[in-house]
Amino acid sequence: MKTNIKKLLITGIVLSAFTSCKKDDVGPPNPGNYIVAVSPVASTGVADYLLTAASLDEGSVTTKGHGVEQDGTYRYYMTANNKFFSMLYGQGNPGAVTTYDIKNGMLNKVSDFQSETVQAFAPVNNDILLMKISRSITNKLSNFYIVNTNSLLITGEGTINNQIPSSNGELAHFTWIRQFGDKVFAPYMSIKGCCGDSFGTAYPDSSWIAVYSYPKMELEKVIKDNRTSYIGAYFLDGTAVDEKGDLYAFSSAAATTAGKVTSKKPSAIVRINKGTTAYDFSYYLNFEELSGGYKIGNWLYVGKGNFVVSMNAMNAADKYNFAVVNVYDKSFKKVSGLPSGSEINSVTSTNYTKKDGIGYVGITLKTGISYVYKIDATTASATQGLRVDGGTITAIAKLN
Repeated sequence: MKTNIKKLLITGIVLSAFTSCKKDDVGPPNPGNYIVAVSPVASTGVADYLLTAASLDEGSVTTKGHGVEQDGTYRYYMTANNKFFSMLYGQGNPGAVTTYDIKNGMLNKVSDFQSETVQAFAPVNNDILLMKISRSITNKLSNFYIVNTNSLLITGEGTINNQIPSSNGELAHFTWIRQFGDKVFAPYMSIKGCCGDSFGTAYPDSSWIAVYSYPKMELEKVIKDNRTSYIGAYFLDGTAVDEKGDLYAFSSAAATTAGKVTSKKPSAIVRINKGTTAYDFSYYLNFEELSGGYKIGNWLYVGKGNFVVSMNAMNAADKYNFAVVNVYDKSFKKVSGLPSGSEINSVTSTNYTKKDGIGYVGITLKTGISYVYKIDATTASATQGLRVDGGTITAIAKLN
């Protein structure tokens, strides 16, 4: 691994949130510590607006006269060290990274800098780790960047060879990264990276996690399990850590070859215990069997072993199903109180949880109106909350 350290001063700018429309064409303000990213309704690609809200349980927000407009069409978001990071997906080109905090219920921009377009990112210690991941067998090197969340300096960068973890002639394409103990865990898809089948694989029925030291990002070992297909999905975190410090991971069993799903393993949940770097082979939850044939599409940990799960069905018309699965007692309940799949236009993949049995999911209806739904894991029931006018919810977060 080759590592070069740079220290780039990121210009600090403190600005009040600015309005997006004329002063005589505004909706009611809703200052607060919640942040809702909204993509306005438009015929072509438009930039997100960041709105604030005092509550996710009630009230309304609107893009009419409110919101901090983001640069560029595609944005992804994360929170770390009580800061909100808005990152432009530059589609291969460098993209702006804008950092915000909350002042008196309003967003304040505290920094602007540029980073390469990355496909995975996560808080690690007091940093955020960003990774630009290779998907071509002719370019085996991936880049990582370390940003300190206190100084807002880029304090490290380097490269890693993504053919080394797989050691099977294919590339290890990380689906996401996560700090686990003092290590960085990187679940990955084994992909061909060539031949007109870039994300296809000859190894559809195994899962792997590459374990790296931090901050040097040196490969220490690879964890392997043949009970599932790969963990997570492209640009989708398939892991979560509970209050006990154990890591749970899901597989959608969606590995493909030549565009066809070839995994013979079921969608399932596995575990790595706190302080270890190996799968706990005494634990296995066959989600497909438990749910009656559904596969996990995404999940949100809400505490006490409960996950709010969005599910994919074999029938493509059967969309937007949610359930609560408890990984401790292996129970399963479908969520009631949500709109029917035929009423839903989209569901955001970046949601918020209080980690007390309550999760919040952003849903945009075909009517064009969006709502944040409150899901109670104890009762597996949903309640309509914050109304969002003027666009599609793309992310939900909170700062103190």
